[in-house]
Amino acid sequence: MASNFNNDMNDTTNDPILPPGARVAEPTAVTDPPVPTGSVAPAQPVAVSPAVIKFRSCRWRRPPEDGTECCGHRDVLPLAGTNSFDAEAWCPDCTYFKLRRTPKKREDGYRY
Repeated sequence: MASNFNNDMNDTTNDPILPPGARVAEPTAVTDPPVPTGSVAPAQPVAVSPAVIKFRSCRWRRPPEDGTECCGHRDVLPLAGTNSFDAEAWCPDCTYFKLRRTPKKREDGYRY
């Protein structure tokens, strides 16, 4: 007789011989972790520093989709690098800071 992973002989959940409700709850090998009985404090939100807020709104910020999140300005990138960029060290008094601007949608009626 060939063994098939889909045909478990010990599975009684779809057994046509047993009437509904006659199935015995079997102990499982994996159990849920114990629930702590003491009160647990809710997680506090992490405070974001002003330097990180300024970095995330800067137009020179490279998003994580393009690799490592870092400053892409041509004067900052050679000194700060991409792997060890720290917004706390570069962004508080950055002279190259420029807000990211959302492009305006052009109207279809405007033609040259």
